[in-house]
Amino acid sequence: MSVLLATLFFITAALYASVGFGGGSTYNALLVLYGVDYRVLPTIALVCNILVVAGGSWRFASAGHLNFKKLLPFVATSIPLAWLGGRIPISETIFIGALGFSLLAAGLHLSFGQKNSPIEATKPSSPYIGALVGGSIGFLSGLVGIGGGIFLAPVLYFLRWGRPKEIAGACSLFILVNSISGLTGQVTKLNDLGTLTLVSQYWALFPAVLIGGQIGSRFANYRLKNATIKHLTAILILYVSIRLILRWVNLVF
Repeated sequence: MSVLLATLFFITAALYASVGFGGGSTYNALLVLYGVDYRVLPTIALVCNILVVAGGSWRFASAGHLNFKKLLPFVATSIPLAWLGGRIPISETIFIGALGFSLLAAGLHLSFGQKNSPIEATKPSSPYIGALVGGSIGFLSGLVGIGGGIFLAPVLYFLRWGRPKEIAGACSLFILVNSISGLTGQVTKLNDLGTLTLVSQYWALFPAVLIGGQIGSRFANYRLKNATIKHLTAILILYVSIRLILRWVNLVF
């Protein structure tokens, strides 16, 4: 267990928590680059996700920024499909490719996406659209061990689903429930493969992200601009996504 890896997980948790996300995709990427058995990566990343976003979800709910009834169509399909995605064994090539391109999309979204400007008026979205979007993101989340909030956020902004804090709260809860559901599928799969014990070797990563997530969630209370945090997070994501895509190209060709 490397001190450097734990430090990188701490930094990742702090950056992601500061913008309302869990960091699952980047945890996975760091573990791939570190040479960890790819079969256990989603389990480690999803546990880290849960530790980071659980506190954030509670704070959003306490502040009145979390409307579960409104989010229900999205999570009703994402929860079972995240479990299904977590149960499906995939090859290392598919895993690294899916993860690399997911990270690239996430990095581009943070770099050029919604600037969190106020939404003048919200409008109700179709529950059928919510179910389709939630299910699609949930399946991908369970498959590669991410929470999916980085993909849900731009969709909610496009749909004018709510105000920025409401969308941040929705993404936080979405990440939490998908991570729990995906984790149950991943653990069942690892039990079937007899590799679950490998996860315990990386226990030090869990307190690292717990502390980092608590620090990151409080960044907004200081003078560090949200845009600055987003740019730093985007640089980290884009760097590791390019590393993963290059590794995927080598595996394919």
